[in-house]
Amino acid sequence: MGISAEQFSSPDYWRGLAPGLHIGDQNVVARSFFATPELVADFKGRLREEGYFQSRNDWWLDLPLMVRTVRNFAAADISPVFCFLFDEFWAPFHALEPLYRAFLGDYAMQPDFWVWNVDPAKGESGWLPHRDKGSVTLFPDGSPKSLTTWIALSPATPLNSCMYIVPANFDPDYATPREFDLQFSPPAARALPAEPGDFFMWNQAVLHWGSRSSARAAESRVSMAFEFQRADVAPFNMPLIEPGRHLSFSHRLWLISKQLLQYQHMYRLDPELEAFASALVKNPPR
Repeated sequence: MGISAEQFSSPDYWRGLAPGLHIGDQNVVARSFFATPELVADFKGRLREEGYFQSRNDWWLDLPLMVRTVRNFAAADISPVFCFLFDEFWAPFHALEPLYRAFLGDYAMQPDFWVWNVDPAKGESGWLPHRDKGSVTLFPDGSPKSLTTWIALSPATPLNSCMYIVPANFDPDYATPREFDLQFSPPAARALPAEPGDFFMWNQAVLHWGSRSSARAAESRVSMAFEFQRADVAPFNMPLIEPGRHLSFSHRLWLISKQLLQYQHMYRLDPELEAFASALVKNPPR
């Protein structure tokens, strides 16, 4: 990994890797999403029928700088999930608070998030077809107990690995005992290209994946995602995070360490980094 334990735990070390980004600056905020009642009703209808919707926001953030940071980390063999040490990577999810309130009521952030740099030069892909948590996250009427939000920071195309989804109304196994067989009719799959700033929300029972990139793609696909749930249902993962809270560097580092460990089946985890993360998660923040 090439990072010492002292560097791993130093905000100044990480600031030095990403000049222009911030850690612990409460003035870093993204533009709040303006959700009219009509728009909320439309999004609710899409969630109910298809399991997802797509929209966009002008975040008032330097997305190109965020993208460069993700790519620089990946080039240095540093997991891009460490970008969640910086305020800018939290700000868009805080800015979507009006939508989470509309769909979930009182809600919390789940300790489940990631940042991707899908590199076409390496033939990389996004995550394989999966359902985030399955039908246990749906109420009997099909409304969500939890949601995933995926945000494109760079263009996401069929060439550099956009998201694909099987809309709920085209998925015969959706919310059935067969849901994890992952069988579907190929024509039902829908490509979801996106421009920087676009975001998707889907319930955690819908089937989706990131496609394999092509060497003909002009650039890597950079994106990030976070998961949310209603506060009045049992936690799907612990510890839940208070929405809108500006977490300390040490709290963020603890959460990132948790991500590295819980998603190591997706990515090779450097043994030294695994040791750092394992030691850290033994002492949860208060």
